[in-house]
Amino acid sequence: MAGAAEYWFYHLEASTLEGVLPGLLEKTLSKGWRALVKLPADKLEGLDTFLWTFRDDSFLPHGREDEPQAELQPILLSATTESAKGFDAVFLIDGAEVADMDGVSRAMVMINGRASEDVQRERGRWKALKDTGAALAYYQQDDRGRWEKKA
Repeated sequence: MAGAAEYWFYHLEASTLEGVLPGLLEKTLSKGWRALVKLPADKLEGLDTFLWTFRDDSFLPHGREDEPQAELQPILLSATTESAKGFDAVFLIDGAEVADMDGVSRAMVMINGRASEDVQRERGRWKALKDTGAALAYYQQDDRGRWEKKA
């Protein structure tokens, strides 16, 4: 499966999505990568606002799919994009999926560890991806919020 995306699962327990996503996006941009953040439509506006205001001394250049020049954004927030063509990294939130992952280096699956339905859904995703031979990694937070690679 040369060239296929690696899937990294992040099991959030000590932190919220808002507590970890900005840092992961900053690391993505520091690699020179372009990121797609796929999430449910009802969360698009809230995440957009949060990323503009999460920290006074930081700037995460991003835009939404429903705004002008979306194709130029280093970080694109989307509820409907089905092709990750042109993106290096994809963040999948609340069970979001992208049908065409062609060209993607890494997909980050964010798991809300405090929601059993999230955990169960993503276990199913892990198993389905494992059955296809995908490269997988699983990170869980310790009690201090640090990531430990578990698989």
